[in-house]
Amino acid sequence: MEIDLELYRHEVRVSLNPLIRLSVIDIAPEKSRQTFVFLHGFGGHALQWKYQLTKFSTTERVIALDLRGHGLSEKPRSGYAILDHLSDLEKVLDSLGVASPIVLVGHSFGGALATEFAIRQPKRVSRLILIASSGEYKLNPLYRMLLKLPSSILQLVAPFTRHWLGAPPQIMKAWYKNALSAWNGWSLYRDLRLPTLVILGHMDVVFEKPMYEEVARLIPSAETVDVGSSGHMVMLERREAVNRAISRFTSLEKRSWSDTEDATDENERAQLIKSRPWLPYYDEGVPQTVAIPRVPLQSLLRSAARRFPNRTALDFEGFRMSYRRLNWEASRFANVLRSLGIKKGDRVMLLLPNIPQLVISFFGTLKAGAVAVFTMPLTEPEELRRQMDDCGATVLVTLTQNYDLIWQIKADQDPQGLSALRHVIFTNLGDYLPLTKRIALSTSHRSPGSKKSKIPAENWIHFFNRVLYGQSRKSPDLEISRNDLAVIQYTGGTTASPKGVMLSHFNLVANTVQTRHWMPEAMEGKETFLCVVPFAHSYGLTAALNVPISLGALLILKARFQVEDVLASIQKHRPTIFPGVPQMYVAINDFPGVRKYGIDSIKACLSGSAPLPVEVQEAFEKLTRGHVVEGYGLTEAGPVTHANPLTGMRKVGSIGIPLPSTEARVVDLTQGDLEVPAGQVGELSIRGPQVMIGYWQDPRATKKVLRQDGWLLTGDVAQMDTEGYFRIIARKADMWYPSRPGKPAFPRDVEEVLFEIPQVKEAAVVAIARRPVAFVITRKDRPAPEALISYCKRRLPPELVPRLVIFVDEFPRSFIGKVLRRELAKRYQENQYEPTQSNVNARGGENYAN
Repeated sequence: MEIDLELYRHEVRVSLNPLIRLSVIDIAPEKSRQTFVFLHGFGGHALQWKYQLTKFSTTERVIALDLRGHGLSEKPRSGYAILDHLSDLEKVLDSLGVASPIVLVGHSFGGALATEFAIRQPKRVSRLILIASSGEYKLNPLYRMLLKLPSSILQLVAPFTRHWLGAPPQIMKAWYKNALSAWNGWSLYRDLRLPTLVILGHMDVVFEKPMYEEVARLIPSAETVDVGSSGHMVMLERREAVNRAISRFTSLEKRSWSDTEDATDENERAQLIKSRPWLPYYDEGVPQTVAIPRVPLQSLLRSAARRFPNRTALDFEGFRMSYRRLNWEASRFANVLRSLGIKKGDRVMLLLPNIPQLVISFFGTLKAGAVAVFTMPLTEPEELRRQMDDCGATVLVTLTQNYDLIWQIKADQDPQGLSALRHVIFTNLGDYLPLTKRIALSTSHRSPGSKKSKIPAENWIHFFNRVLYGQSRKSPDLEISRNDLAVIQYTGGTTASPKGVMLSHFNLVANTVQTRHWMPEAMEGKETFLCVVPFAHSYGLTAALNVPISLGALLILKARFQVEDVLASIQKHRPTIFPGVPQMYVAINDFPGVRKYGIDSIKACLSGSAPLPVEVQEAFEKLTRGHVVEGYGLTEAGPVTHANPLTGMRKVGSIGIPLPSTEARVVDLTQGDLEVPAGQVGELSIRGPQVMIGYWQDPRATKKVLRQDGWLLTGDVAQMDTEGYFRIIARKADMWYPSRPGKPAFPRDVEEVLFEIPQVKEAAVVAIARRPVAFVITRKDRPAPEALISYCKRRLPPELVPRLVIFVDEFPRSFIGKVLRRELAKRYQENQYEPTQSNVNARGGENYAN
């Protein structure tokens, strides 16, 4: 699959006076075996190694430098002697913490630098690879004449050479004078004693062919590969041949069919599969581990804007915004926050649906060094108030339709001014709509933005579209570490009050890269995502926002899910990837005449937030001819941790296997550190780079679920089979013990029996006083409660027969459709479900009907 190399680029300071920073691409996967360092030649740049970086970064650490004066590195006026470049390389390796000997690869004059470094630092280089390198570098007379021109003239020529030279002509003049023309390495080659590979382009005419061949002849025991049908840029022109040669030379693949596997490698692989039995079931192209870029999350947007500046990033009801403009708008919003006094680490709450303003304010908040706090748009007022006070949000960004609620919250603030909220930025749907739709919205009596004119002028009230455009589109100059806090996301609260989960830039970048690698066939700059799952939910944030942004995809934004409207968008935009929840797929499956909307454009769907019924999966795949796989995650893990393979073996009823660089195990329900054998029920535990920092201002709750060694107790009861596929049984908080001590019972035990009854449409079981109570939604014909109890008696042991059956018209649900069991229990305990019948029987309990 394609890798966005720009995400792995960062700067390394190699000099203070003058200040010189080199741009370095560094990809370091988990447990890499070797470190490759690539040096380009005269007029080159780091991305000339893109095919080698992509090839070897799945298992090895790879580093490519823009040497000083080249690419994105600093371009000082002087300091281009051989010793300057060698000092730069040494400082880069030290800064990146490269301690073990490296495989040093140099192209053309980069080979000269590699040879010098290997001679001077023999303990730091294990193998040397020279590509199209010579013993001396004499340019042809025309080039030498051009480089003798005054620097002022060469600067005028620079704009015309920018697309094919990695350095401006005046810098190349300094390079040639101080390094190239003065270097003669014939004697150095004779002194090399480390394993060396020389790769030649058979048709290379930049230098005389005998000079290339002499290099291999002088180096003791050097291996030579002459690649046919290639010239000087052999690593670009014949990349596969060069990659094979490097792999054989560094023992990354067999040299011939008769070579045997190294016993140590076999043992290591066996041990790895023993601890991670799911690895053999990864789809082709999905790596076992991924290297996590050492960049803040907003770099995803900046990188996409650099690679695809004119590609449409967002489409909202016909309004289109390019990646370049989106990046500029985010920078403007960052400057708005800075002008309001927001400092690094301050919290900015975003209470918005999937509209452009949410994307802009999210990335703008990160660019300002602040922390984005997400809460669901339909959060109850009291819970919203609690979360605002809990996180200490200084700024709130929300729709004008929420004005009355926000005004009340502001009015109820502590009279001493202790509440943190200082500013509210209002926006409405019309701010980013085509003109015709904006006019229609403004004249509608039900317009969400109709209250804008009624909002009084207060110094704490601001309007999004007014404050944005007075600001610079240049991002604030801030040092933001990948370990800094990026997001506080409140959990769904299905079994307890929502807690603020702290996710760092590293956590979110990691989960983005992991999820993206799960779709190896996704193509950068060519995908279209249907974004209906709310970004305010952790699943939507990663799967529907960060992943498509990282791919440079087109995001079709939908503020809410209305099946006919969504189908019309599918027909118009032909999305290729659709992250969703089972309820969405059910609604589409059941819609009359759904095929006429052209939903066969969808080739991949990752379903999350709730179990995906096999009937729903099969029906949707038949309609789209794409792949729909069930995944699993939790806010505390960024959130995605498991998924079924898109094209490989899928297991019905399972959440699939862990994503790359993710470990998972099932531990004893009472002893959270004791792993249980495959097939046994226990609590799912996860470890990986996506696991949260902890809960906001709640170290006690953090300590309960997050072990010092990085393992996160998910609170979900699960099973793992012998092939590493996991199945969720229930929330641990939902299970109960009918007798003490005894075997635990789970809602699923009872619910599956109730689902066997044709009249039962949905069922949710809650244990109250160690006895199950069944809440049931029926189809048209409602059965007698005694009939349900009688059926359960025949199918279940006495202790699992529901004490009560309560018929309801609907369940309390989270914003993405999860049943809120704690709310069911609360309503029952508050006697909100009044009995119409009370028959007490010996083993069934009271039978209630609402």
